[in-house]
Amino acid sequence: MTTEMRTRKNSTIGRAVTVAAGTAGALLLWVVDDPWAGHDLTVRQGGTVQHVGPVAVAVTALVAGLAAWGLLAVLERGTRRPARTYRIIATIVLLISLAGPLGSGVDLGSKLGLLGLHLTVGLALIIGLPSRRGC
Repeated sequence: MTTEMRTRKNSTIGRAVTVAAGTAGALLLWVVDDPWAGHDLTVRQGGTVQHVGPVAVAVTALVAGLAAWGLLAVLERGTRRPARTYRIIATIVLLISLAGPLGSGVDLGSKLGLLGLHLTVGLALIIGLPSRRGC
């Protein structure tokens, strides 16, 4: 196994762990906030109020993580400073995504809980995905 293949394999494993850690962090925060503390995370969508459950949290975090990974992979093939470019784009996307909980959270507890979920996943991906060797 060449050094390049080993580096690529380590980078792939590290990125998969980062996506999984962001998802696990969001689920842990949901467990602490929703079942343990008794705050129902609810959002208003299309005139109805919906409860945010663990499946929605996990799927959303995984989709965001895989999309971020894909963005970074594209940037690594076509830009001179992919980690820096990725972090700028990902930070802008995270800031825009914070409008969702602020606009659709039913009450203050839901808004704060959902903001926490967004920040947990977003920061894990911004900090953890770009490795120094891979970029």
